[in-house]
Amino acid sequence: MVDIEDGYGDLPGVAGKLTEDVTIRIRSTKKAPVHEEKGHMDSFVPGTCSVWMRTWGCSHNSSDSEYMAGILMRDGYRVTQDKDNADVWVLNSCTVKTPSEQQASNLVTEGQKSGKKIVMAGCVSQAAPNEKWLQGVSIVGVKQIDRITEIVEETVKGNTVRLLSRRRPDAGLALPKMRKNELVEVLAINTGCLNNCTYCKTKLARGDLKSYPIKELVEQAQTAFERDGVKELWLTSEDLGAYGRDIGVVLPDLLDELVKIIPDGCMMRLGMTNPPYILDYLEEIATILRHPRVYAFLHIPVQAGSDAVLRDMKREYTSDHFRKIVDYMKKNVPGIYIATDMICAFPTETEEDFEESMQLVRDYQFPSLFINQFFPRSGTPAARMKRVDPVEAKRRTAEMSRLFRSYSRYEESRVGEVMDVLVCELASDKLHAVGHNKNYEHVLVPDPGEVMGKWVKVRIVGVSKFHMLGERIAADEKNQSSATSVPTSTASLGSTLFRPLPIFVCIMAALLMFVIFELLPSLF
Repeated sequence: MVDIEDGYGDLPGVAGKLTEDVTIRIRSTKKAPVHEEKGHMDSFVPGTCSVWMRTWGCSHNSSDSEYMAGILMRDGYRVTQDKDNADVWVLNSCTVKTPSEQQASNLVTEGQKSGKKIVMAGCVSQAAPNEKWLQGVSIVGVKQIDRITEIVEETVKGNTVRLLSRRRPDAGLALPKMRKNELVEVLAINTGCLNNCTYCKTKLARGDLKSYPIKELVEQAQTAFERDGVKELWLTSEDLGAYGRDIGVVLPDLLDELVKIIPDGCMMRLGMTNPPYILDYLEEIATILRHPRVYAFLHIPVQAGSDAVLRDMKREYTSDHFRKIVDYMKKNVPGIYIATDMICAFPTETEEDFEESMQLVRDYQFPSLFINQFFPRSGTPAARMKRVDPVEAKRRTAEMSRLFRSYSRYEESRVGEVMDVLVCELASDKLHAVGHNKNYEHVLVPDPGEVMGKWVKVRIVGVSKFHMLGERIAADEKNQSSATSVPTSTASLGSTLFRPLPIFVCIMAALLMFVIFELLPSLF
Protein backbone atom coordinates (compact mmCIF):
# COMPACT_ATOMS: atom_id res chain seq x y z
CA MET A 1 0.00 0.00 0.00
CA VAL A 2 1.43 3.32 -1.06
CA ASP A 3 0.15 6.70 0.17
CA ILE A 4 0.66 9.41 -2.37
CA GLU A 5 0.11 13.13 -1.73
CA ASP A 6 -0.02 16.17 -4.01
CA GLY A 7 -0.97 14.51 -7.26
CA TYR A 8 -0.01 11.34 -9.04
CA GLY A 9 0.73 12.40 -12.60
CA ASP A 10 3.93 10.32 -12.75
CA LEU A 11 2.29 6.99 -11.97
CA PRO A 12 2.22 4.58 -14.92
CA GLY A 13 -1.21 3.94 -16.33
CA VAL A 14 -2.81 6.87 -14.51
CA ALA A 15 -3.94 9.84 -16.56
CA GLY A 16 -4.41 13.34 -15.25
CA LYS A 17 -3.33 15.04 -12.07
CA LEU A 18 -5.17 15.47 -8.81
CA THR A 19 -5.52 18.75 -7.03
CA GLU A 20 -2.99 19.22 -4.27
CA ASP A 21 -5.32 18.64 -1.34
CA VAL A 22 -6.44 15.18 -2.46
CA THR A 23 -4.94 12.02 -1.07
CA ILE A 24 -5.02 8.88 -3.17
CA ARG A 25 -4.06 5.43 -1.98
CA ILE A 26 -3.22 2.79 -4.55
CA ARG A 27 -2.63 -0.87 -3.83
CA SER A 28 -1.20 -2.70 -6.82
CA THR A 29 -2.36 -6.25 -7.41
CA LYS A 30 -1.98 -8.72 -10.20
CA LYS A 31 -4.05 -7.42 -13.05
CA ALA A 32 -6.76 -9.63 -14.47
CA PRO A 33 -8.27 -9.18 -17.91
CA VAL A 34 -11.47 -7.20 -18.02
CA HIS A 35 -12.88 -9.55 -20.67
CA GLU A 36 -11.30 -12.92 -21.42
CA GLU A 37 -11.89 -12.53 -25.14
CA LYS A 38 -9.42 -9.64 -25.28
CA GLY A 39 -6.57 -12.03 -24.74
CA HIS A 40 -4.36 -9.40 -23.14
CA MET A 41 -3.16 -9.68 -19.53
CA ASP A 42 -1.22 -6.43 -19.60
CA SER A 43 -3.51 -3.97 -21.35
CA PHE A 44 -6.56 -1.93 -20.50
CA VAL A 45 -8.99 -0.21 -22.82
CA PRO A 46 -10.96 2.56 -21.09
CA GLY A 47 -14.74 2.51 -21.41
CA THR A 48 -15.10 -1.15 -22.34
CA CYS A 49 -16.68 -2.23 -19.05
CA SER A 50 -20.26 -2.24 -17.87
CA VAL A 51 -21.17 -0.63 -14.54
CA TRP A 52 -24.04 -1.38 -12.17
CA MET A 53 -25.00 1.25 -9.58
CA ARG A 54 -26.94 0.88 -6.34
CA THR A 55 -27.99 3.89 -4.26
CA TRP A 56 -29.23 4.16 -0.68
CA GLY A 57 -30.42 7.14 1.31
CA CYS A 58 -31.64 10.63 0.53
CA SER A 59 -32.35 12.32 -2.78
CA HIS A 60 -28.97 14.09 -2.49
CA ASN A 61 -27.36 10.66 -2.81
CA SER A 62 -29.64 9.94 -5.77
CA SER A 63 -28.47 13.16 -7.42
CA ASP A 64 -24.83 12.18 -6.88
CA SER A 65 -25.51 8.79 -8.51
CA GLU A 66 -27.13 10.48 -11.50
CA TYR A 67 -24.04 12.65 -11.95
CA MET A 68 -21.68 9.66 -11.66
CA ALA A 69 -23.74 7.64 -14.14
CA GLY A 70 -23.75 10.57 -16.56
CA ILE A 71 -19.97 10.97 -16.35
CA LEU A 72 -19.40 7.25 -16.92
CA MET A 73 -21.79 7.25 -19.90
CA ARG A 74 -20.00 10.28 -21.34
CA ASP A 75 -16.68 8.46 -21.04
CA GLY A 76 -17.91 5.38 -22.90
CA TYR A 77 -19.01 3.09 -20.09
CA ARG A 78 -22.28 1.20 -20.27
CA VAL A 79 -24.42 1.72 -17.17
CA THR A 80 -26.59 -1.34 -16.76
CA GLN A 81 -29.37 -2.56 -14.49
CA ASP A 82 -28.03 -6.12 -14.69
CA LYS A 83 -25.72 -6.48 -11.69
CA ASP A 84 -24.83 -10.11 -12.43
CA ASN A 85 -23.31 -9.31 -15.82
CA ALA A 86 -21.74 -5.97 -14.84
CA ASP A 87 -17.95 -5.77 -14.55
CA VAL A 88 -17.95 -3.03 -11.88
CA TRP A 89 -20.31 -2.28 -9.01
CA VAL A 90 -20.55 1.33 -7.81
CA LEU A 91 -22.32 1.36 -4.42
CA ASN A 92 -23.48 4.78 -3.21
CA SER A 93 -23.97 4.33 0.52
CA CYS A 94 -25.96 6.05 3.27
CA THR A 95 -24.77 6.42 6.85
CA VAL A 96 -28.06 7.53 8.41
CA LYS A 97 -29.39 4.03 9.11
CA THR A 98 -27.59 0.87 10.18
CA PRO A 99 -29.71 -1.37 7.89
CA SER A 100 -28.59 0.60 4.83
CA GLU A 101 -24.95 0.27 5.84
CA GLN A 102 -25.40 -3.44 6.46
CA GLN A 103 -26.92 -3.90 3.00
CA ALA A 104 -23.92 -2.15 1.47
CA SER A 105 -21.56 -4.37 3.45
CA ASN A 106 -23.40 -7.48 2.30
CA LEU A 107 -23.22 -6.37 -1.32
CA VAL A 108 -19.47 -5.76 -1.04
CA THR A 109 -19.03 -9.32 0.23
CA GLU A 110 -21.31 -10.70 -2.47
CA GLY A 111 -19.53 -8.78 -5.21
CA GLN A 112 -16.08 -9.82 -4.06
CA LYS A 113 -17.11 -13.48 -3.99
CA SER A 114 -18.45 -13.10 -7.53
CA GLY A 115 -15.24 -11.50 -8.77
CA LYS A 116 -16.74 -8.05 -9.27
CA LYS A 117 -14.72 -4.87 -9.01
CA ILE A 118 -16.17 -2.69 -6.24
CA VAL A 119 -16.19 1.10 -5.88
CA MET A 120 -17.80 2.58 -2.77
CA ALA A 121 -19.27 6.07 -2.81
CA GLY A 122 -21.43 8.07 -0.44
CA CYS A 123 -21.45 8.89 3.23
CA VAL A 124 -20.48 5.53 4.77
CA SER A 125 -17.15 5.24 3.01
CA GLN A 126 -16.45 8.98 3.38
CA ALA A 127 -17.07 9.01 7.14
CA ALA A 128 -15.56 5.64 8.03
CA PRO A 129 -13.18 4.45 5.26
CA ASN A 130 -11.23 2.23 7.63
CA GLU A 131 -14.12 -0.09 8.47
CA LYS A 132 -12.97 -3.69 8.19
CA TRP A 133 -15.44 -4.53 5.43
CA LEU A 134 -14.08 -1.66 3.30
CA GLN A 135 -10.50 -2.91 3.31
CA GLY A 136 -9.27 -3.43 -0.26
CA VAL A 137 -12.24 -1.52 -1.72
CA SER A 138 -11.85 1.58 -3.89
CA ILE A 139 -13.58 4.68 -2.54
CA VAL A 140 -14.70 7.90 -4.20
CA GLY A 141 -15.46 10.72 -1.76
CA VAL A 142 -18.57 12.88 -1.79
CA LYS A 143 -16.51 15.81 -3.13
CA GLN A 144 -14.82 13.74 -5.85
CA ILE A 145 -17.77 12.28 -7.77
CA ASP A 146 -16.47 14.03 -10.90
CA ARG A 147 -13.44 11.70 -10.73
CA ILE A 148 -15.54 8.52 -10.86
CA THR A 149 -14.16 7.47 -14.26
CA GLU A 150 -10.56 7.51 -12.99
CA ILE A 151 -11.56 5.53 -9.91
CA VAL A 152 -13.36 2.91 -12.00
CA GLU A 153 -10.50 2.60 -14.48
CA GLU A 154 -7.88 2.09 -11.75
CA THR A 155 -10.13 -0.40 -9.95
CA VAL A 156 -10.60 -2.44 -13.13
CA LYS A 157 -6.82 -2.54 -13.50
CA GLY A 158 -6.58 -4.16 -10.08
CA ASN A 159 -5.69 -1.11 -7.99
CA THR A 160 -7.41 0.07 -4.82
CA VAL A 161 -7.90 3.82 -5.15
CA ARG A 162 -9.24 6.21 -2.52
CA LEU A 163 -10.16 9.86 -3.04
CA LEU A 164 -11.48 11.20 0.24
CA SER A 165 -10.36 14.75 0.94
CA ARG A 166 -13.12 17.08 2.14
CA ARG A 167 -10.95 20.16 1.63
CA ARG A 168 -11.44 19.99 -2.11
CA PRO A 169 -14.10 22.32 -3.56
CA ASP A 170 -17.27 20.66 -4.75
CA ALA A 171 -17.30 19.58 -8.36
CA GLY A 172 -20.21 21.92 -9.05
CA LEU A 173 -23.42 21.49 -10.99
CA ALA A 174 -22.23 21.57 -14.60
CA LEU A 175 -21.61 17.82 -14.89
CA PRO A 176 -23.25 15.36 -17.28
CA LYS A 177 -26.19 13.59 -15.71
CA MET A 178 -27.99 10.32 -16.31
CA ARG A 179 -31.35 10.74 -14.58
CA LYS A 180 -33.00 7.75 -12.98
CA ASN A 181 -36.28 9.39 -13.98
CA GLU A 182 -35.99 11.50 -17.13
CA LEU A 183 -38.98 13.59 -16.03
CA VAL A 184 -37.48 14.62 -12.67
CA GLU A 185 -34.51 16.88 -11.98
CA VAL A 186 -33.09 16.24 -8.50
CA LEU A 187 -31.13 19.39 -7.70
CA ALA A 188 -28.86 19.57 -4.65
CA ILE A 189 -28.84 23.24 -3.60
CA ASN A 190 -26.29 22.82 -0.82
CA THR A 191 -24.22 20.15 0.87
CA GLY A 192 -23.33 19.63 4.51
CA CYS A 193 -25.19 21.21 7.41
CA LEU A 194 -24.93 23.56 10.39
CA ASN A 195 -26.06 21.11 13.08
CA ASN A 196 -24.18 18.65 15.27
CA CYS A 197 -26.85 16.07 16.08
CA THR A 198 -25.50 13.47 18.50
CA TYR A 199 -26.89 10.48 16.58
CA CYS A 200 -25.99 11.55 13.03
CA LYS A 201 -22.89 10.62 11.09
CA THR A 202 -23.74 12.49 7.91
CA LYS A 203 -21.81 15.60 8.91
CA LEU A 204 -18.67 13.49 9.27
CA ALA A 205 -19.10 12.71 5.59
CA ARG A 206 -20.58 15.87 4.08
CA GLY A 207 -18.97 18.45 6.37
CA ASP A 208 -20.12 22.00 7.08
CA LEU A 209 -22.69 23.86 5.03
CA LYS A 210 -21.67 24.72 1.47
CA SER A 211 -24.35 26.44 -0.62
CA TYR A 212 -24.33 26.80 -4.40
CA PRO A 213 -24.86 30.31 -5.83
CA ILE A 214 -28.41 31.22 -6.79
CA LYS A 215 -27.41 32.00 -10.37
CA GLU A 216 -25.88 28.55 -10.93
CA LEU A 217 -28.90 26.78 -9.44
CA VAL A 218 -31.35 28.77 -11.55
CA GLU A 219 -29.32 28.05 -14.69
CA GLN A 220 -29.21 24.32 -13.89
CA ALA A 221 -32.97 24.21 -13.32
CA GLN A 222 -33.68 26.19 -16.48
CA THR A 223 -31.51 23.86 -18.55
CA ALA A 224 -33.31 20.82 -17.12
CA PHE A 225 -36.71 22.27 -18.04
CA GLU A 226 -35.93 23.79 -21.42
CA ARG A 227 -33.31 21.44 -22.87
CA ASP A 228 -34.08 18.13 -21.17
CA GLY A 229 -37.85 18.42 -20.85
CA VAL A 230 -38.18 17.52 -17.17
CA LYS A 231 -41.58 18.10 -15.58
CA GLU A 232 -40.66 18.17 -11.90
CA LEU A 233 -37.85 19.92 -10.03
CA TRP A 234 -36.98 18.36 -6.65
CA LEU A 235 -34.80 20.51 -4.41
CA THR A 236 -32.63 18.45 -2.09
CA SER A 237 -29.84 18.72 0.48
CA GLU A 238 -29.00 17.57 3.99
CA ASP A 239 -30.97 20.61 5.22
CA LEU A 240 -32.83 22.74 2.70
CA GLY A 241 -33.73 25.38 5.29
CA ALA A 242 -30.09 26.18 6.02
CA TYR A 243 -29.46 27.14 2.40
CA GLY A 244 -27.43 30.30 1.83
CA ARG A 245 -26.46 31.11 5.40
CA ASP A 246 -22.82 30.62 4.43
CA ILE A 247 -23.03 32.98 1.43
CA GLY A 248 -25.23 35.76 2.77
CA VAL A 249 -28.63 34.72 1.39
CA VAL A 250 -31.55 32.57 2.63
CA LEU A 251 -33.83 29.92 1.16
CA PRO A 252 -36.68 32.29 0.16
CA ASP A 253 -34.20 34.28 -1.95
CA LEU A 254 -33.51 31.17 -4.03
CA LEU A 255 -37.14 30.04 -4.19
CA ASP A 256 -38.30 33.45 -5.39
CA GLU A 257 -35.91 33.18 -8.35
CA LEU A 258 -36.72 29.55 -9.15
CA VAL A 259 -40.48 30.02 -9.41
CA LYS A 260 -39.87 32.62 -12.11
CA ILE A 261 -38.39 30.04 -14.48
CA ILE A 262 -40.68 27.05 -13.84
CA PRO A 263 -42.61 26.57 -17.10
CA ASP A 264 -46.38 26.19 -17.15
CA GLY A 265 -47.31 22.55 -16.68
CA CYS A 266 -44.26 21.83 -14.51
CA MET A 267 -43.93 21.68 -10.73
CA MET A 268 -41.31 22.16 -8.00
CA ARG A 269 -41.09 20.16 -4.77
CA LEU A 270 -39.17 21.29 -1.70
CA GLY A 271 -37.00 18.78 0.15
CA MET A 272 -36.21 18.21 3.81
CA THR A 273 -35.76 21.20 6.09
CA ASN A 274 -35.02 21.08 9.81
CA PRO A 275 -37.29 23.12 12.12
CA PRO A 276 -34.79 25.76 13.39
CA TYR A 277 -34.28 27.37 10.00
CA ILE A 278 -37.80 27.39 8.63
CA LEU A 279 -39.00 29.19 11.76
CA ASP A 280 -37.29 32.36 10.56
CA TYR A 281 -39.46 32.76 7.45
CA LEU A 282 -42.75 30.92 7.85
CA GLU A 283 -44.70 33.53 5.89
CA GLU A 284 -42.29 33.49 2.95
CA ILE A 285 -42.29 29.69 2.71
CA ALA A 286 -46.08 29.56 2.96
CA THR A 287 -46.32 32.03 0.09
CA ILE A 288 -44.06 29.85 -2.05
CA LEU A 289 -46.06 26.71 -1.22
CA ARG A 290 -49.26 28.42 -2.38
CA HIS A 291 -47.68 29.16 -5.78
CA PRO A 292 -49.57 27.23 -8.51
CA ARG A 293 -46.36 25.60 -9.77
CA VAL A 294 -45.08 24.48 -6.35
CA TYR A 295 -46.36 21.38 -4.55
CA ALA A 296 -47.92 22.15 -1.16
CA PHE A 297 -45.52 19.71 0.46
CA LEU A 298 -43.00 19.97 3.31
CA HIS A 299 -40.72 17.41 4.90
CA ILE A 300 -39.88 18.59 8.43
CA PRO A 301 -38.16 15.90 10.55
CA VAL A 302 -39.08 16.27 14.23
CA GLN A 303 -37.30 13.06 15.41
CA ALA A 304 -38.91 13.17 18.89
CA GLY A 305 -41.88 14.71 20.64
CA SER A 306 -40.00 15.10 23.93
CA ASP A 307 -38.00 18.25 24.66
CA ALA A 308 -35.66 16.28 26.91
CA VAL A 309 -34.80 13.87 24.09
CA LEU A 310 -34.46 16.72 21.58
CA ARG A 311 -31.92 18.38 23.90
CA ASP A 312 -29.94 15.15 24.14
CA MET A 313 -30.06 14.87 20.37
CA LYS A 314 -28.85 18.51 20.09
CA ARG A 315 -31.66 19.31 17.70
CA GLU A 316 -31.78 23.01 18.71
CA TYR A 317 -35.59 23.34 18.83
CA THR A 318 -38.49 22.24 21.02
CA SER A 319 -41.65 20.29 20.37
CA ASP A 320 -43.59 23.57 20.57
CA HIS A 321 -41.40 25.04 17.82
CA PHE A 322 -42.29 22.12 15.59
CA ARG A 323 -46.00 22.44 16.42
CA LYS A 324 -45.86 26.15 15.62
CA ILE A 325 -44.49 25.40 12.15
CA VAL A 326 -47.06 22.71 11.40
CA ASP A 327 -49.98 24.76 12.75
CA TYR A 328 -48.94 27.80 10.70
CA MET A 329 -48.55 25.81 7.50
CA LYS A 330 -51.84 23.96 7.93
CA LYS A 331 -53.61 27.29 8.47
CA ASN A 332 -51.95 29.20 5.64
CA VAL A 333 -51.37 26.52 2.97
CA PRO A 334 -54.68 24.76 2.17
CA GLY A 335 -54.39 20.98 2.12
CA ILE A 336 -50.63 20.96 2.78
CA TYR A 337 -48.97 17.54 2.86
CA ILE A 338 -46.50 17.35 5.76
CA ALA A 339 -44.02 14.50 6.17
CA THR A 340 -41.84 13.97 9.22
CA ASP A 341 -39.41 11.52 10.87
CA MET A 342 -39.32 9.86 14.27
CA ILE A 343 -36.51 8.02 16.04
CA CYS A 344 -37.76 5.44 18.52
CA ALA A 345 -35.70 4.33 21.53
CA PHE A 346 -32.99 7.00 21.49
CA PRO A 347 -30.68 6.06 24.43
CA THR A 348 -32.11 8.64 26.84
CA GLU A 349 -35.75 8.17 25.81
CA THR A 350 -38.00 7.11 28.71
CA GLU A 351 -41.47 5.62 28.41
CA GLU A 352 -42.89 9.09 29.15
CA ASP A 353 -40.71 10.61 26.41
CA PHE A 354 -41.94 8.00 23.96
CA GLU A 355 -45.55 8.75 24.86
CA GLU A 356 -44.95 12.41 23.98
CA SER A 357 -43.79 11.33 20.54
CA MET A 358 -46.86 9.12 20.17
CA GLN A 359 -49.11 12.02 21.13
CA LEU A 360 -47.53 14.23 18.50
CA VAL A 361 -48.40 11.63 15.86
CA ARG A 362 -51.96 11.32 17.22
CA ASP A 363 -52.44 15.08 17.14
CA TYR A 364 -51.32 15.63 13.54
CA GLN A 365 -51.75 12.23 11.85
CA PHE A 366 -48.91 12.88 9.42
CA PRO A 367 -49.65 11.31 6.01
CA SER A 368 -45.97 10.34 5.67
CA LEU A 369 -44.05 9.24 8.75
CA PHE A 370 -40.55 7.77 8.53
CA ILE A 371 -40.13 5.65 11.67
CA ASN A 372 -36.58 4.67 12.57
CA GLN A 373 -35.44 2.51 15.46
CA PHE A 374 -32.28 3.99 16.97
CA PHE A 375 -29.03 2.30 16.00
CA PRO A 376 -25.67 3.65 17.19
CA ARG A 377 -23.47 5.14 14.49
CA SER A 378 -19.78 4.67 15.18
CA GLY A 379 -17.97 7.92 15.92
CA THR A 380 -21.08 9.77 17.14
CA PRO A 381 -21.70 10.86 20.77
CA ALA A 382 -24.90 8.80 20.94
CA ALA A 383 -22.94 5.64 20.17
CA ARG A 384 -21.30 5.97 23.61
CA MET A 385 -24.63 6.17 25.44
CA LYS A 386 -26.30 3.20 27.09
CA ARG A 387 -28.89 1.81 24.72
CA VAL A 388 -32.53 1.09 25.44
CA ASP A 389 -33.15 -2.65 25.82
CA PRO A 390 -33.48 -4.08 22.27
CA VAL A 391 -36.78 -5.79 23.06
CA GLU A 392 -38.22 -2.53 24.37
CA ALA A 393 -36.82 -0.64 21.39
CA LYS A 394 -38.59 -3.00 18.98
CA ARG A 395 -41.82 -2.70 20.98
CA ARG A 396 -41.81 1.09 20.76
CA THR A 397 -41.05 1.01 17.06
CA ALA A 398 -43.85 -1.48 16.43
CA GLU A 399 -46.31 0.53 18.55
CA MET A 400 -45.66 3.72 16.60
CA SER A 401 -45.95 1.78 13.35
CA ARG A 402 -49.36 0.45 14.43
CA LEU A 403 -50.48 3.97 15.28
CA PHE A 404 -49.37 5.24 11.87
CA ARG A 405 -51.27 2.49 10.08
CA SER A 406 -54.44 3.14 12.09
CA TYR A 407 -55.35 6.31 10.18
CA SER A 408 -55.28 7.52 6.60
CA ARG A 409 -55.34 10.82 4.77
CA TYR A 410 -57.21 9.05 1.99
CA GLU A 411 -60.66 8.35 3.45
CA GLU A 412 -63.67 6.82 1.71
CA SER A 413 -65.27 10.26 1.50
CA ARG A 414 -62.67 11.14 -1.15
CA VAL A 415 -64.26 8.71 -3.63
CA GLY A 416 -65.92 10.70 -6.40
CA GLU A 417 -63.57 13.69 -6.19
CA VAL A 418 -62.31 15.05 -9.50
CA MET A 419 -58.77 16.42 -9.66
CA ASP A 420 -55.88 17.14 -11.99
CA VAL A 421 -52.62 15.27 -11.43
CA LEU A 422 -49.15 15.48 -12.97
CA VAL A 423 -47.87 12.00 -13.83
CA CYS A 424 -44.10 11.49 -13.63
CA GLU A 425 -43.52 8.06 -12.06
CA LEU A 426 -44.30 4.42 -12.72
CA ALA A 427 -46.00 2.49 -9.92
CA SER A 428 -44.36 -0.63 -8.55
CA ASP A 429 -47.05 -2.84 -10.12
CA LYS A 430 -46.01 -1.51 -13.59
CA LEU A 431 -49.71 -1.34 -14.46
CA HIS A 432 -50.30 2.17 -13.14
CA ALA A 433 -48.53 5.49 -13.18
CA VAL A 434 -48.22 7.70 -10.09
CA GLY A 435 -49.65 11.20 -10.33
CA HIS A 436 -49.64 14.04 -7.83
CA ASN A 437 -52.10 16.87 -7.39
CA LYS A 438 -51.20 20.33 -6.09
CA ASN A 439 -51.17 18.95 -2.51
CA TYR A 440 -48.77 16.16 -3.51
CA GLU A 441 -51.35 13.46 -2.81
CA HIS A 442 -50.52 10.17 -4.51
CA VAL A 443 -52.94 8.98 -7.19
CA LEU A 444 -52.57 5.78 -9.23
CA VAL A 445 -53.56 6.30 -12.86
CA PRO A 446 -54.09 3.55 -15.47
CA ASP A 447 -52.40 3.39 -18.87
CA PRO A 448 -48.94 4.62 -17.80
CA GLY A 449 -47.63 4.64 -21.35
CA GLU A 450 -50.23 7.21 -22.40
CA VAL A 451 -50.12 9.57 -19.43
CA MET A 452 -46.46 9.81 -18.46
CA GLY A 453 -45.29 13.40 -18.30
CA LYS A 454 -48.81 14.82 -18.68
CA TRP A 455 -51.46 16.49 -16.59
CA VAL A 456 -54.55 14.29 -16.57
CA LYS A 457 -58.00 14.72 -15.06
CA VAL A 458 -59.12 11.81 -12.90
CA ARG A 459 -62.07 10.82 -10.75
CA ILE A 460 -61.18 9.01 -7.51
CA VAL A 461 -62.70 5.52 -7.47
CA GLY A 462 -60.84 3.96 -4.54
CA VAL A 463 -58.62 4.74 -1.57
CA SER A 464 -56.00 2.96 0.52
CA LYS A 465 -53.50 3.91 3.22
CA PHE A 466 -50.85 5.23 0.89
CA HIS A 467 -52.65 6.31 -2.28
CA MET A 468 -55.90 6.95 -4.11
CA LEU A 469 -56.97 5.15 -7.28
CA GLY A 470 -58.13 7.34 -10.15
CA GLU A 471 -59.90 6.75 -13.43
CA ARG A 472 -59.28 9.07 -16.36
CA ILE A 473 -62.21 11.23 -17.36
CA ALA A 474 -60.57 13.78 -19.66
CA ALA A 475 -60.31 13.28 -23.42
CA ASP A 476 -56.81 12.76 -24.79
CA GLU A 477 -56.82 16.13 -26.52
CA LYS A 478 -57.22 17.87 -23.16
CA ASN A 479 -53.82 16.53 -22.15
CA GLN A 480 -52.25 18.91 -24.64
CA SER A 481 -53.81 22.01 -23.14
CA SER A 482 -53.02 20.72 -19.65
CA ALA A 483 -49.37 20.42 -20.62
CA THR A 484 -49.18 24.16 -21.14
CA SER A 485 -51.08 25.39 -18.10
CA VAL A 486 -51.55 24.01 -14.61
CA PRO A 487 -55.26 23.14 -14.28
CA THR A 488 -57.09 25.16 -11.67
CA SER A 489 -59.53 24.11 -9.00
CA THR A 490 -62.24 25.97 -10.97
CA ALA A 491 -62.07 23.33 -13.71
CA SER A 492 -62.57 20.56 -11.17
CA LEU A 493 -65.45 22.49 -9.62
CA GLY A 494 -67.10 22.85 -13.02
CA SER A 495 -66.93 19.12 -13.61
CA THR A 496 -68.58 18.54 -10.25
CA LEU A 497 -71.38 21.06 -10.88
CA PHE A 498 -72.37 19.54 -14.18
CA ARG A 499 -72.27 15.92 -13.09
CA PRO A 500 -75.96 15.98 -11.93
CA LEU A 501 -77.15 17.08 -15.41
CA PRO A 502 -78.10 13.59 -16.69
CA ILE A 503 -80.38 13.10 -13.63
CA PHE A 504 -82.22 16.35 -14.39
CA VAL A 505 -82.74 15.28 -17.99
CA CYS A 506 -84.19 11.94 -16.85
CA ILE A 507 -86.67 13.67 -14.51
CA MET A 508 -87.88 16.03 -17.25
CA ALA A 509 -88.29 13.14 -19.66
CA ALA A 510 -90.39 11.24 -17.11
CA LEU A 511 -92.67 14.24 -16.55
CA LEU A 512 -93.14 14.66 -20.30
CA MET A 513 -94.14 11.01 -20.69
CA PHE A 514 -96.64 11.37 -17.81
CA VAL A 515 -98.28 14.41 -19.45
CA ILE A 516 -98.52 12.64 -22.79
CA PHE A 517 -100.19 9.51 -21.40
CA GLU A 518 -102.55 11.46 -19.12
CA LEU A 519 -103.70 14.14 -21.55
CA LEU A 520 -103.82 12.32 -24.89
CA PRO A 521 -106.91 10.15 -24.07
CA SER A 522 -108.96 13.23 -23.07
CA LEU A 523 -108.15 14.93 -26.36
CA PHE A 524 -109.63 12.09 -28.35
